[in-house]
Amino acid sequence: MITFKKDHELVNMRRAGQIVAEVLMGLKDLVKPGVSTGELDEWVEKYIRDQGAIPSEKGYRVPGIPTPYPNSICASINNEVVHGIPQYERKLKLGDIISIDVMACYNGYHGDAAFSYPVGEISEDRLRLLAVTKNSLDIGIAQARSGNTVGDIGFAIEKYITGQGFGIVRDYTGHGLGRNPHEPPQVPNFGRPGRGVTLKPGMTIAIEPMVMAGREEVVTGSDGWVVLTADGSDAAHFEKTVLITKDGAEIFTPWK
Repeated sequence: MITFKKDHELVNMRRAGQIVAEVLMGLKDLVKPGVSTGELDEWVEKYIRDQGAIPSEKGYRVPGIPTPYPNSICASINNEVVHGIPQYERKLKLGDIISIDVMACYNGYHGDAAFSYPVGEISEDRLRLLAVTKNSLDIGIAQARSGNTVGDIGFAIEKYITGQGFGIVRDYTGHGLGRNPHEPPQVPNFGRPGRGVTLKPGMTIAIEPMVMAGREEVVTGSDGWVVLTADGSDAAHFEKTVLITKDGAEIFTPWK
């Protein structure tokens, strides 16, 4: 069931989102060659807890996967699309790209966002992938206003991404959130104008285009969590949590 948030709920969601945005911006100074994804995860968990919040990812369970998610961030490198598990043994290399997805729970309400980072200087192809993915998120958010539908968001994202020659991850979508980290409605990164759930004031959703440089096929790794491009091509992921208002979208995770 879609929930429409009351003012006191929105206060907590704004704070959860602000914490997530602070984390993602703080990581800009930490993502560099030689740093391990385990170290990044350790820093994020401490920061979130120091703000009086809880890392929503840690211990999260998904039907069909026997083990809960073990860490506070998802850290997905190069051909990993989402849900990469941090490891102290896995160090970033010059030229990599890494997508980091963060969720925080503040007073029982969640914020969710993701950012894809270059590790030092990266290739022109990877720079373009990051730029197109980030632009597609902005294009989707522009459609997130009362009276539009989730299909309007998905259509705008899909049209832009495919027009740039990239592939869209169609197996995973954006989503509602609030008291739970994942709530209705689903917010696909593809669709048809005017189709799907109509957006109304008080709805809170996470919009998160996941883009591939190659074919539109993904596979799941042996750990049951990490999702990779089937052809080994690069992937990127950007995400923000927004509130639907009568005037447009209020961004709860204002990373830049």
